[in-house]
Amino acid sequence: MRILRLTEKACETYLSELEKRALPEDSTTDRKVRSILKDVRERGDEALLHYTRLYDRISLSPKNLEVKGEEVREAYKKLPQKFLATLKKAARRIRRFHERVGKSMIPSATIKDRRERGIRLEQRISPLERVGIYVPGGKASYPSTVLMAAIPAKVAGVQEIFMVTPPQGKGISSAVLVAADLVGIDRIFRIGGVQAIGALAYGTASIPKVDKIVGPGNRYVACAKQIVFGTVDIDMVAGPSEIVIICDAKTPPSFVAADLISQAEHDEMALPVLITMSEPFAHRVKEEVARQLSALRRKRIAQISLDKRGAILIVKGLDQAIDVANRIAPEHLELSVSDPSSVIKKVKHAGAVFLGPYTPEAIGDYLAGTNHILPTAGTARFSSPLGVEDFLKRTNVIGFTKRALAPFDEDVRWMTEWEGLEGHYRAVHERVKER
Repeated sequence: MRILRLTEKACETYLSELEKRALPEDSTTDRKVRSILKDVRERGDEALLHYTRLYDRISLSPKNLEVKGEEVREAYKKLPQKFLATLKKAARRIRRFHERVGKSMIPSATIKDRRERGIRLEQRISPLERVGIYVPGGKASYPSTVLMAAIPAKVAGVQEIFMVTPPQGKGISSAVLVAADLVGIDRIFRIGGVQAIGALAYGTASIPKVDKIVGPGNRYVACAKQIVFGTVDIDMVAGPSEIVIICDAKTPPSFVAADLISQAEHDEMALPVLITMSEPFAHRVKEEVARQLSALRRKRIAQISLDKRGAILIVKGLDQAIDVANRIAPEHLELSVSDPSSVIKKVKHAGAVFLGPYTPEAIGDYLAGTNHILPTAGTARFSSPLGVEDFLKRTNVIGFTKRALAPFDEDVRWMTEWEGLEGHYRAVHERVKER
């Protein structure tokens, strides 16, 4: 990992590059993705099977696109009982958090304003009808993503939840299938990549069209989600995983090194950054990273991430550290400092904030109960973690009596004359002048 001082030009260059890290426009990727989506829209299942043979090297038929209940029941038998208990515990905690946070958002009642006689103004809150969840299956198995994506949708009251995940030579991960069953996913399809996004967005003979697609994926999946947005809704365009750790040098270097590596092992493009006020501490963390990497199973991936994207930034004080973190707007921000509760007030932009040396980012990934589907690539400046509200929609309801409408006649005339929309005024005036 490089060590950069905030006063150096190289540090400013590094931070400037980070500010441009949103999903890059790649014309080759875009053309390829658009071609696949067009084919799925036109040929449906036939295209799904073709691209699965081409990219996943697995031959399927329309009959085995969908995972059957028997396969899910077999998955339970393959899981160690202690791991099954862990999945159930995680599901309980995630559900409890989202139920508590979502209480004010769940459509238990219509929001009404009846303060003016003869005027009815309401906002109805209702859940989406059908949601599709994309669960990656390439470099690792992600049962936690199943829980994080499906539970808020269930709490919101979504009627049908479908899951798509790439087919595997040895079969879909038992943990992914069991997690899907635990949270009540209605149908599971063994299809991945751009073609899976196309199937969810446009529908095929085997896979019905959904209203919203959520869940992370590679750059092709992210590009496909971006393209189909408008045909369906999406949660976000997720980029590589990110962590920024602010440390006052009082946390053991081994803790900090482990947390940097925990993100670096995700992907070669993951972003691990440490911000500290102590240069000696920076060197100790760098040494500890090298020591821990030597025993890591995914050493090659983590090493590339740390070398290519990672950095240790030396700043003058805690306020400066917070300013830099806000500028990066990371997916995960750890405040590994003596009094994190006082520091968090100054944090403006982060997907999730972890307080103190004993709150590693990894606990948020799995069992804390909050959601790990978070904004990346600096989008924490304007977007939020996946939650119950992402599966709800609002409908405005307006009702006027004739007596209540009459006083607005002249106001509407002024507005419509100014905007040049005579027909709008006539629509109001015809009713007001009626005898």
